[in-house]
Amino acid sequence: MEAMSAGREAIRSKGWWAAQRWLLLRRASQLLVLSLFLSGPWFGLWIAKGNLASSLTFDLLPLSDPFVLLQSLAAGFMPALSGLLGAALVLVAYNLIGGRVFCAWVCPVNAVTDSAAWLRRRLAIKTGRVPDAATRYWLLGAVFGLAALSGSLVWETVNPVHLMQRSLIQGLAGALAGGMTMTLSVLLLVFLYDLLVASRGWCGHLCPMGAFYGLLGPKGLLRVAASQRAACNDCMDCFAVCPEPQVIRPALKQDGQVSPVILDRDCTACGRCIDVCAKNVFNFTHRFDQRSDS
Repeated sequence: MEAMSAGREAIRSKGWWAAQRWLLLRRASQLLVLSLFLSGPWFGLWIAKGNLASSLTFDLLPLSDPFVLLQSLAAGFMPALSGLLGAALVLVAYNLIGGRVFCAWVCPVNAVTDSAAWLRRRLAIKTGRVPDAATRYWLLGAVFGLAALSGSLVWETVNPVHLMQRSLIQGLAGALAGGMTMTLSVLLLVFLYDLLVASRGWCGHLCPMGAFYGLLGPKGLLRVAASQRAACNDCMDCFAVCPEPQVIRPALKQDGQVSPVILDRDCTACGRCIDVCAKNVFNFTHRFDQRSDS
């Protein structure tokens, strides 16, 4: 019952906007990223050419997904200099900000998995089995292993992140070519898996791309902190909505650490714990905010 009502008390005490602010800003961020790529093929306004795997912004700034680039290297392909430069820029950015910020603020599949989690709470579904958290790292290794053995980017043929974005960019042409059918099938499987089999199963336990970005920026600056943890009334709303609930306890309950800052590399900095907390326990901060007072 607690999971179904997560955030209701925050809406009553803080108002609708304050209880949804970071969720809505994340959706705006995801839509903005998509619109940069869609503006060209849809409206003829070419801001970013390409997709999340590899792009050129304003015909000047190359950006490449380092996850895809490493798969290419494992498969025996040497990317062009612009691809290497683009991957280096992305690596630097996510090392500074935090790798899993990508999962919450950029990845288009996040809206799919968030929807499945919301519906799972609403329907009070408790069944299913969650894989071991290390599974995603085994799958990450398998992705590079398959690329090396096959000489091709095997994972990218089914990667829901790039499938979804490419299908949106291709639009009607992609749908007529059958690409949209493949994309919808993969996204439906992800949605049903999270809804019926494992709570937050895809992003939290399986996605190798999320695992990669978690390893990419474990020392990133952007952090969430339980700065007012003394005010916590154990309503558990933050745990109910967090895509990686295991990251909260050390900071909130001083379980193994004194600092109220969430330091776990798996935190996506989504801000949902800030939204749904009626007691304003959580806030965004930086990694070096190591206050121990609560």
